[in-house]
Amino acid sequence: MIKPNSFVGDLIPYVPGKPVEELERELGITGAVKIASNENPLGPSPLAEKAIKDAIHDLNRYPDGDAFYLKEKLSEKLGIDPETLIFGNGSNDVIDIAARTFMEPGDEAIFGEYAFIVYPIVTKAVGATAVISPMPNYTHDLRDMHSRITEKTRIIFIANPNNPTGTMVKRDEFEWFLDKVPEDILVLMDEAYFEYVDDKDYPNSLEYLNTGKSIITVRTFSKIYGLAGLRLGYGVAHKDIVSNMQRVRQPFNSNSLSQIGAIAAIDDTEHIDKTKKINSEGLLYVTKELEKLGIPYAPSFTNFVLIDLGGDPMPIYNSLLKEGVIVRPVMGYGLRTHLRVTIGTTEENEKFVMGIKTILGK
Repeated sequence: MIKPNSFVGDLIPYVPGKPVEELERELGITGAVKIASNENPLGPSPLAEKAIKDAIHDLNRYPDGDAFYLKEKLSEKLGIDPETLIFGNGSNDVIDIAARTFMEPGDEAIFGEYAFIVYPIVTKAVGATAVISPMPNYTHDLRDMHSRITEKTRIIFIANPNNPTGTMVKRDEFEWFLDKVPEDILVLMDEAYFEYVDDKDYPNSLEYLNTGKSIITVRTFSKIYGLAGLRLGYGVAHKDIVSNMQRVRQPFNSNSLSQIGAIAAIDDTEHIDKTKKINSEGLLYVTKELEKLGIPYAPSFTNFVLIDLGGDPMPIYNSLLKEGVIVRPVMGYGLRTHLRVTIGTTEENEKFVMGIKTILGK
């Protein structure tokens, strides 16, 4: 039997959240809710739904490999040159393309100890070495990350806000960091959750693309736009960085329906505003209830909250499943006493709170 390359044995596969249908089938229950994968509880944009339905008849055609119309639409919205955009099969794909474009065996990548699990996967998959930076208070320590730069460093991954902790790096720290990073190191800013942030100290990394530094902003249509099932993400960087990544990108890595849905979703400001309002209200409700229960949580600027149960979280996780509530264990991220809870609809949030109160006997 053929053997994999020497890097594969070190990879830990990504484990997705448990589907509602699987839980209901296993336990013979109905009405379960999934607040585990940071999905938009309102579903996709109605404008996107209509556009996708209208496009079904063209599925015999290959998608636009360069996503021309989406590129035009998004570049106009962001006020950027279309040549600075690259699309992928979700933002994970863009992150993987960056790793395969700019790293090789012997190189190093720096990321936080509680950072998105895809970073170590793509780093090890190309034979590069992961350099882990501690995250005090669940937040990236940019000064520590800077201290770990060597001549082998090629990429520094920073999720802002960070998944799974929900925390945010602020503008002054980011500007200090960016000023210190050598120009030949790629700073990859993963901003999958940036639309949820309402803080004047948040550093929108698009504002730093013309500073002479090697920086790429990676975003997604999976979260606030509610198009996770269509798998579409994008990166924004200097056109020379994008040009090299385009050489590595697989043909047709963004499908027709994802492109059409995204074009429509960009214009659906009503859906975005409603999503942000429900999330803001839900986050406030859930965190206040956690405080009443004496359950610590990390400060969140996203559509989820990381809670610390102070011990093995699996008994409470499994008990919540029996209450028809799916949340997310995050032991794979090194967070061994925590669960991550997505902010859902009012009804979903209340079901979670009632479930954990029942389990704790409160």
